[in-house]
Amino acid sequence: MTPSHKNTASRKSVSTRPRGYIDDYNPQEKTKRLLCDVQAVLEEYEAYWPLTCRQVYYRLIGAYGYPKTEEFYERVCNHMSNARRGRVIPFSAIRDDGVSTFGLDHFDDEEHFLRHVRELGEGYKRNKLAGQELHIEVWCEAAGMMPQLFSVAEPYSINVYSSGGFDSLTAKKRLADRICAIGKRTIILHLGDYDPSGQSIFDSVAADVAAFVERDRPWATVSVEFIRVALTADQVRKHNLPTAPAKATDSRSKSWEGGTCQLEALAPDVIASILAEAIVAHIDIIRLLNDRALESIDKRKIAGALPAPRGDA
Repeated sequence: MTPSHKNTASRKSVSTRPRGYIDDYNPQEKTKRLLCDVQAVLEEYEAYWPLTCRQVYYRLIGAYGYPKTEEFYERVCNHMSNARRGRVIPFSAIRDDGVSTFGLDHFDDEEHFLRHVRELGEGYKRNKLAGQELHIEVWCEAAGMMPQLFSVAEPYSINVYSSGGFDSLTAKKRLADRICAIGKRTIILHLGDYDPSGQSIFDSVAADVAAFVERDRPWATVSVEFIRVALTADQVRKHNLPTAPAKATDSRSKSWEGGTCQLEALAPDVIASILAEAIVAHIDIIRLLNDRALESIDKRKIAGALPAPRGDA
């Protein structure tokens, strides 16, 4: 069957978009000035890479006076994408995926597996939550921010989850089942946008998961508490964050006071500080320090028990 003219034209238009690297990347002067400010933002927050595009967008607004419009946001995203293809901005500086992966723990051969085991031993980490009286998890709306939050939570052996599908029944039941299986009082530290929809979902999920846990828990001391770490009205005011009116089409906006604000409007270092403070407030520091000392002892024992590389024996 002969392709239609419409389909052929569509393929031609798609083919004009950048593919792979842009070797002759040479943006206009206006774009160069914007990218210069983008580079300054990336350098300032290099310790928190990868940043999301929206985080860079909000820092450009706050630090350099750019307009808070969706048009400017699209412009920032497009130019940063081309700048990465042109190798002006490192790919590692930005996270804009949302990809979920099912990995495979398969090995080329026996030596490959043994090498993997030795590497695991060298990177051994003791579960710092195992000796704590409670279990803690971090949940965040924006999947792109997970690496930043994980860098804060990892020293405490706290997992970070994306709550993009937080209101799904499957996600809520899995969370409740995990809490019951762990068998401890659980704290869920949540970070999300400050808006009617986000707050409503947060309240609904907290009540739903708590109801599942109460029915399925193995003993009465197992419970769950949801804590809104960010973004709150006080934080919006304290950090003078840019706001937008609540969507008139959202019925929950009728009882909402003030504007709305996205979590990514907070500077990365501020978010990290807020989350670290929330974690430390619930951690037994003495037990944490003891686990860190035992971790070093464990690592030496593991290294002595692992098989030597082939040919080194």
